Amino acid sequence: MRYMMTYDLMESARNTNEWLGATARAMASYPAFALSMNPMLTLAAAWGEVTERTFGRMVAKPDWGIRSIVGPDGQDHLVDVQTVVERPFGNLVQFFVRRRPPMARKVLVVAPMSGHYATLLRSTVASLLPDCDVFVTDWHNARDIPVSAGKFDVEDYTLYLAEFLRHMGPDTHVIAVCQPVPLTLAAVAWLAGEDPDAQPRSMTLIGGPVDPDAAATEVTDFGRRVTMGQLEQLAIQRVGFKYKGAGRLVYPGLMQLHSFMTMNADRHSKAFSEQIMRVARGEASDHDAHNRFYDEYLAVMDMTAEFYLSTVERIFKNREIARNAFTINGKPVDMGKITQVAVKVVEGANDDISAPGQCLAALDLLTNLPASKKASHLEPGAGHYGIFAGKSWRLNIRPLVLRFIDANSAPPAKAEAPAAKAKPMISLAASN
Repeated sequence: MRYMMTYDLMESARNTNEWLGATARAMASYPAFALSMNPMLTLAAAWGEVTERTFGRMVAKPDWGIRSIVGPDGQDHLVDVQTVVERPFGNLVQFFVRRRPPMARKVLVVAPMSGHYATLLRSTVASLLPDCDVFVTDWHNARDIPVSAGKFDVEDYTLYLAEFLRHMGPDTHVIAVCQPVPLTLAAVAWLAGEDPDAQPRSMTLIGGPVDPDAAATEVTDFGRRVTMGQLEQLAIQRVGFKYKGAGRLVYPGLMQLHSFMTMNADRHSKAFSEQIMRVARGEASDHDAHNRFYDEYLAVMDMTAEFYLSTVERIFKNREIARNAFTINGKPVDMGKITQVAVKVVEGANDDISAPGQCLAALDLLTNLPASKKASHLEPGAGHYGIFAGKSWRLNIRPLVLRFIDANSAPPAKAEAPAAKAKPMISLAASN
């Protein structure tokens, strides 16, 4: 119960700050106070507006906001987000473009489950839509999933991906971003052993920790320093009574957000101070650069405790993927069984989350995959965000990925059957 109390205490603090911001904005904007001409009232109203919005969006799931795209015919095509496969902990959704025939490229974008919603990849999806049929893994907030739905750990995550790939069929191309890279690799290896015909044509693995020890970062250092007991004691709480998942053990999104913010506290503090001044001067807008970024960045979701803890223990501490020792329900998942799926690794030279080398380790695990089906790209000057949604993605990486997809779209050649005994050839000329 004390974990429920601390969870509710965090939510109460968030709610109180949102209320304080709304109150300050309303009070300082009271018409009668305008007679005083006191600039502090304007600043108080601006502080209240920024504070209310900041704490309010922490519990709101952002909208995809992709309304339409321009087709090759120059016409706008409306986009519908449709659920294709519905599961308790996450859905497979399709961005269905109206009045457009199926595209040659069918892409599954595997979104991270690392504190933010799948909408973090909004710009990635929007950039792919004009050229591809796009599907995305849309993970659910653990606080909204009843305890009766059961557990969800790294093995369940991997089986979800395998199920989604089975549904989409073998002509699929996978793009995995950040956290799900090692588990996507495991899902395809699982299919290679259990259902080879369901394997995708290609995988593009972008900035993921396949081997966390390949290059140290602050994230890997933390994983080494803390023990599992300490992590469970410090990070895990029970969802409070306000949500459907009451009683479920989770790593709360608000705690994750605190970790995100403290990593670059000075930069975030400066960003909010400058935004308050812009609001006070009347220079801010609802969709300015600050709000576009923080509407997404501050929207956090709870992770199930078992998923978070098993990720730290099995992926980071024990390096099960890196050692090719990952198992599902006790059965080994052998990366060496991947023999037909083309794999491209993309890393950013300045990535401080998954440093160069961590994702590249995937190619060494694919011992039975021909060298012709392996590729890698290191983007100069790119950080973690840039390799899937920033300038580097838009200008360099996206074209590389599309060319890689096109180069590996043909079905893999099947082994020829033993030649039958030759029969005498009949000449049509002779028969005439």
